[in-house]
Amino acid sequence: MARQRTDTLRIRTPEGVVFSLLVAGPVTRSLAWMIDFLVLFVASYVIYVVLAVVSIISVGLVGAVQVILFFLLQIGYGIGCEWLWRGQTIGKKLFRLRVVDAQGLRLQFSQVVVRNLLRVADAMPVCYLVGGLATLISEKGQRLGDLAANTIVVRNPQPKQPDLDQLMVGKFNSLRAHPHLAARLRQRVEPHEATVALQALLRRDEMEAGSRVELFAELANYFREAVEFPPESVEGISDENYIRNVVDILFRQRAESAPANALSA
Repeated sequence: MARQRTDTLRIRTPEGVVFSLLVAGPVTRSLAWMIDFLVLFVASYVIYVVLAVVSIISVGLVGAVQVILFFLLQIGYGIGCEWLWRGQTIGKKLFRLRVVDAQGLRLQFSQVVVRNLLRVADAMPVCYLVGGLATLISEKGQRLGDLAANTIVVRNPQPKQPDLDQLMVGKFNSLRAHPHLAARLRQRVEPHEATVALQALLRRDEMEAGSRVELFAELANYFREAVEFPPESVEGISDENYIRNVVDILFRQRAESAPANALSA
Protein backbone atom coordinates (compact mmCIF):
# COMPACT_ATOMS: atom_id res chain seq x y z
CA MET A 1 0.00 0.00 0.00
CA ALA A 2 1.33 3.48 -0.88
CA ARG A 3 2.59 5.60 1.96
CA GLN A 4 0.47 8.55 3.02
CA ARG A 5 1.85 11.94 2.04
CA THR A 6 3.09 14.02 4.97
CA ASP A 7 3.09 17.80 5.38
CA THR A 8 5.64 17.75 8.18
CA LEU A 9 9.22 16.51 8.30
CA ARG A 10 9.98 15.24 11.80
CA ILE A 11 13.62 15.08 12.86
CA ARG A 12 14.54 13.08 15.94
CA THR A 13 17.88 13.82 17.59
CA PRO A 14 19.96 11.05 19.23
CA GLU A 15 18.74 12.45 22.56
CA GLY A 16 15.14 11.66 21.61
CA VAL A 17 14.00 15.24 20.98
CA VAL A 18 11.72 15.69 17.94
CA PHE A 19 11.70 18.85 15.79
CA SER A 20 9.34 19.56 12.91
CA LEU A 21 9.76 21.29 9.54
CA LEU A 22 6.85 22.10 7.21
CA VAL A 23 7.13 20.38 3.82
CA ALA A 24 6.57 22.70 0.85
CA GLY A 25 3.51 21.94 -1.26
CA PRO A 26 3.45 21.57 -5.06
CA VAL A 27 1.62 24.89 -5.58
CA THR A 28 4.18 27.09 -3.81
CA ARG A 29 7.02 25.14 -5.41
CA SER A 30 5.47 25.71 -8.84
CA LEU A 31 5.11 29.43 -8.18
CA ALA A 32 8.73 29.62 -7.05
CA TRP A 33 9.79 27.75 -10.19
CA MET A 34 7.88 30.24 -12.35
CA ILE A 35 9.83 33.11 -10.79
CA ASP A 36 13.11 31.29 -11.40
CA PHE A 37 12.01 30.57 -14.98
CA LEU A 38 11.41 34.30 -15.56
CA VAL A 39 14.86 35.09 -14.13
CA LEU A 40 16.46 32.56 -16.47
CA PHE A 41 14.43 33.84 -19.41
CA VAL A 42 15.63 37.40 -18.86
CA ALA A 43 19.23 36.25 -18.41
CA SER A 44 19.01 34.12 -21.57
CA TYR A 45 17.61 37.05 -23.53
CA VAL A 46 20.46 39.29 -22.40
CA ILE A 47 22.99 36.66 -23.49
CA TYR A 48 21.18 36.28 -26.83
CA VAL A 49 21.33 40.03 -27.49
CA VAL A 50 25.01 40.24 -26.60
CA LEU A 51 25.90 37.25 -28.77
CA ALA A 52 23.79 38.57 -31.64
CA VAL A 53 26.11 41.55 -31.79
CA VAL A 54 29.21 39.34 -31.61
CA SER A 55 27.82 37.01 -34.32
CA ILE A 56 28.96 39.51 -36.92
CA ILE A 57 32.46 38.15 -36.38
CA SER A 58 31.72 34.41 -36.45
CA VAL A 59 28.24 32.92 -36.67
CA GLY A 60 29.38 29.31 -36.10
CA LEU A 61 31.46 30.12 -33.04
CA VAL A 62 28.70 32.20 -31.48
CA GLY A 63 26.20 29.38 -32.01
CA ALA A 64 28.39 26.93 -30.11
CA VAL A 65 29.05 29.43 -27.34
CA GLN A 66 25.33 30.13 -27.07
CA VAL A 67 24.51 26.46 -26.52
CA ILE A 68 27.23 26.09 -23.86
CA LEU A 69 26.20 29.27 -22.04
CA PHE A 70 22.55 28.24 -22.09
CA PHE A 71 23.37 24.87 -20.51
CA LEU A 72 25.64 26.46 -17.91
CA LEU A 73 22.99 29.04 -17.06
CA GLN A 74 20.24 26.45 -16.66
CA ILE A 75 22.31 24.23 -14.36
CA GLY A 76 24.61 26.81 -12.80
CA TYR A 77 21.80 29.12 -11.68
CA GLY A 78 20.29 26.51 -9.36
CA ILE A 79 23.64 25.22 -8.10
CA GLY A 80 25.07 28.68 -7.47
CA CYS A 81 22.00 30.13 -5.78
CA GLU A 82 21.21 27.11 -3.62
CA TRP A 83 24.80 26.81 -2.43
CA LEU A 84 25.48 30.51 -1.81
CA TRP A 85 22.03 31.17 -0.32
CA ARG A 86 21.88 27.93 1.68
CA GLY A 87 19.15 26.12 -0.22
CA GLN A 88 17.35 29.05 -1.83
CA THR A 89 16.96 30.57 -5.29
CA ILE A 90 15.29 33.89 -6.06
CA GLY A 91 11.94 32.15 -6.44
CA LYS A 92 12.36 30.19 -3.22
CA LYS A 93 13.34 33.35 -1.34
CA LEU A 94 10.18 35.13 -2.48
CA PHE A 95 7.96 32.25 -1.35
CA ARG A 96 10.03 31.45 1.76
CA LEU A 97 11.07 27.96 0.66
CA ARG A 98 14.39 26.25 1.32
CA VAL A 99 16.15 23.04 0.29
CA VAL A 100 17.43 21.04 3.27
CA ASP A 101 18.92 17.62 3.88
CA ALA A 102 16.15 15.04 4.37
CA GLN A 103 17.59 14.11 7.78
CA GLY A 104 17.89 17.72 8.88
CA LEU A 105 21.68 17.78 8.45
CA ARG A 106 23.56 20.66 6.85
CA LEU A 107 23.09 20.80 3.09
CA GLN A 108 26.20 19.59 1.25
CA PHE A 109 27.51 20.93 -2.05
CA SER A 110 27.31 17.45 -3.61
CA GLN A 111 23.59 17.33 -2.80
CA VAL A 112 23.02 20.71 -4.45
CA VAL A 113 24.86 19.52 -7.58
CA VAL A 114 22.98 16.22 -7.83
CA ARG A 115 19.49 17.69 -7.42
CA ASN A 116 20.20 20.38 -10.02
CA LEU A 117 21.81 18.04 -12.56
CA LEU A 118 18.70 15.87 -12.41
CA ARG A 119 16.50 18.83 -13.32
CA VAL A 120 16.92 17.62 -16.90
CA ALA A 121 15.08 14.40 -16.05
CA ASP A 122 12.51 16.16 -13.87
CA ALA A 123 11.73 18.67 -16.62
CA MET A 124 10.78 15.94 -19.13
CA PRO A 125 8.82 15.90 -21.31
CA VAL A 126 7.68 19.51 -20.73
CA CYS A 127 7.12 21.92 -17.83
CA TYR A 128 8.57 19.60 -15.17
CA LEU A 129 5.86 17.01 -15.73
CA VAL A 130 8.00 14.12 -14.44
CA GLY A 131 9.19 16.11 -11.43
CA GLY A 132 5.68 17.36 -10.68
CA LEU A 133 4.25 13.86 -10.72
CA ALA A 134 7.09 12.67 -8.48
CA THR A 135 6.30 15.35 -5.87
CA LEU A 136 2.65 14.27 -5.83
CA ILE A 137 3.54 10.59 -5.40
CA SER A 138 6.47 11.01 -3.01
CA GLU A 139 5.75 10.81 0.71
CA LYS A 140 7.78 13.98 1.35
CA GLY A 141 7.00 15.83 -1.88
CA GLN A 142 10.37 15.04 -3.45
CA ARG A 143 11.09 15.21 -7.17
CA LEU A 144 13.63 12.83 -8.74
CA GLY A 145 16.51 15.22 -8.01
CA ASP A 146 15.50 15.39 -4.34
CA LEU A 147 15.24 11.62 -4.06
CA ALA A 148 18.71 11.15 -5.56
CA ALA A 149 20.29 13.90 -3.44
CA ASN A 150 18.36 12.99 -0.26
CA THR A 151 17.00 16.53 -0.01
CA ILE A 152 13.60 18.00 0.70
CA VAL A 153 12.06 21.42 0.11
CA VAL A 154 10.52 22.91 3.24
CA ARG A 155 8.57 26.03 4.03
CA ASN A 156 10.57 28.63 5.86
CA PRO A 157 7.93 30.78 7.59
CA GLN A 158 8.92 33.83 9.58
CA PRO A 159 9.45 32.52 13.12
CA LYS A 160 7.34 34.08 15.83
CA GLN A 161 9.20 36.29 18.22
CA PRO A 162 9.76 34.18 21.38
CA ASP A 163 9.53 35.60 24.88
CA LEU A 164 13.26 36.25 25.15
CA ASP A 165 12.87 38.29 28.30
CA GLN A 166 11.61 35.15 30.03
CA LEU A 167 14.43 33.02 28.58
CA MET A 168 17.09 35.58 29.50
CA VAL A 169 15.77 36.64 32.91
CA GLY A 170 18.69 37.09 35.30
CA LYS A 171 21.21 36.43 32.50
CA PHE A 172 23.86 38.66 30.98
CA ASN A 173 24.61 38.00 27.31
CA SER A 174 28.36 38.46 26.95
CA LEU A 175 28.16 37.81 23.19
CA ARG A 176 26.47 41.19 22.71
CA ALA A 177 29.76 42.90 23.50
CA HIS A 178 30.82 41.93 19.97
CA PRO A 179 28.10 43.24 17.62
CA HIS A 180 30.10 42.53 14.44
CA LEU A 181 30.40 38.84 15.40
CA ALA A 182 26.73 38.76 16.42
CA ALA A 183 25.80 40.07 12.96
CA ARG A 184 28.00 37.42 11.36
CA LEU A 185 26.26 34.75 13.43
CA ARG A 186 22.83 35.87 12.20
CA GLN A 187 24.15 35.82 8.65
CA ARG A 188 25.58 32.31 8.82
CA VAL A 189 22.87 30.48 10.77
CA GLU A 190 19.93 29.15 8.78
CA PRO A 191 16.41 29.83 10.11
CA HIS A 192 15.62 26.19 10.80
CA GLU A 193 18.90 25.86 12.73
CA ALA A 194 17.94 28.84 14.88
CA THR A 195 14.52 27.28 15.46
CA VAL A 196 16.10 24.01 16.61
CA ALA A 197 18.17 25.90 19.21
CA LEU A 198 15.11 27.82 20.39
CA GLN A 199 13.00 24.66 20.67
CA ALA A 200 15.77 22.97 22.66
CA LEU A 201 15.57 25.75 25.24
CA LEU A 202 11.78 25.80 25.36
CA ARG A 203 11.60 22.01 25.79
CA ARG A 204 14.59 21.48 28.05
CA ASP A 205 12.38 20.30 30.93
CA GLU A 206 11.03 17.46 28.79
CA MET A 207 14.49 15.87 28.49
CA GLU A 208 16.39 13.68 30.87
CA ALA A 209 19.38 15.38 32.47
CA GLY A 210 21.97 13.34 30.55
CA SER A 211 20.23 13.81 27.20
CA ARG A 212 19.86 17.52 27.84
CA VAL A 213 23.58 17.90 28.51
CA GLU A 214 24.48 15.97 25.33
CA LEU A 215 22.05 17.94 23.16
CA PHE A 216 23.25 21.36 24.32
CA ALA A 217 26.86 20.26 23.96
CA GLU A 218 26.21 19.31 20.32
CA LEU A 219 24.37 22.56 19.63
CA ALA A 220 27.03 24.66 21.34
CA ASN A 221 29.83 23.02 19.33
CA TYR A 222 27.89 23.62 16.12
CA PHE A 223 27.33 27.33 16.74
CA ARG A 224 30.89 27.82 18.01
CA GLU A 225 32.14 26.50 14.68
CA ALA A 226 29.83 28.90 12.83
CA VAL A 227 31.33 31.98 14.53
CA GLU A 228 34.18 32.06 17.02
CA PHE A 229 33.74 34.64 19.78
CA PRO A 230 36.72 35.86 21.86
CA PRO A 231 37.60 33.48 24.72
CA GLU A 232 36.89 36.09 27.40
CA SER A 233 33.26 36.38 26.24
CA VAL A 234 32.52 32.65 26.55
CA GLU A 235 34.78 31.62 29.43
CA GLY A 236 32.89 29.94 32.25
CA ILE A 237 29.58 29.77 30.33
CA SER A 238 27.85 26.39 30.23
CA ASP A 239 26.74 24.95 26.90
CA GLU A 240 23.10 25.59 27.74
CA ASN A 241 23.71 29.23 28.64
CA TYR A 242 25.82 29.61 25.49
CA ILE A 243 22.83 28.44 23.42
CA ARG A 244 20.59 30.80 25.39
CA ASN A 245 22.90 33.66 24.45
CA VAL A 246 22.96 32.52 20.80
CA VAL A 247 19.15 32.39 20.65
CA ASP A 248 19.00 35.86 22.14
CA ILE A 249 21.34 37.09 19.37
CA LEU A 250 19.42 35.33 16.59
CA PHE A 251 15.90 36.35 17.59
CA ARG A 252 16.24 39.60 19.50
CA GLN A 253 14.88 42.52 17.50
CA ARG A 254 15.90 45.32 19.82
CA ALA A 255 19.00 47.41 19.17
CA GLU A 256 22.32 45.65 19.55
CA SER A 257 23.69 48.47 21.67
CA ALA A 258 21.12 48.17 24.44
CA PRO A 259 22.97 46.45 27.32
CA ALA A 260 21.25 43.79 29.34
CA ASN A 261 20.70 44.63 33.01
CA ALA A 262 21.38 41.35 34.72
CA LEU A 263 23.61 38.94 36.51
CA SER A 264 26.53 37.07 35.00
CA ALA A 265 25.78 33.83 33.19
